[in-house]
Amino acid sequence: MKRTLQLIVATLAMVAATAYADGVKAAYHFNMGLAQADAGLRNINNHLNADASAKIVVVAHGKGIDFLLPGAKTPKGGEFTGAISALAAKGVEFRVCNNTLRNRKIDPATLPLEAKVVPSGVAEIANLQAKAGYVYVKP
Repeated sequence: MKRTLQLIVATLAMVAATAYADGVKAAYHFNMGLAQADAGLRNINNHLNADASAKIVVVAHGKGIDFLLPGAKTPKGGEFTGAISALAAKGVEFRVCNNTLRNRKIDPATLPLEAKVVPSGVAEIANLQAKAGYVYVKP
């Protein structure tokens, strides 16, 4: 019994050390439109400035995909494309809900190359949290 407890403690210590060494994994949830995306992308930049080892995934559905559509502008009139490319170059992943695309009749080919289509945005967030150890962030 004592040996089993020691093995459990040692395993937990190794898992904790590995998780810390790899940085935080964060799933940013975008579903409220351009203003949220603008704030969220700034949050992600700040996050990466504080922790360059962070693994960040943006999951967008509903109005949250609007920043990825052609011609999308920030509330101040700037383009989102530069910010998306710059964050992707730092390892940020952008995942877009296929249900939203289908319901809004949006051709996935119009999305930036950095965007990956997933079957369901909500399911993607749940899987990242429950199965992949991501923390949830809602800007």
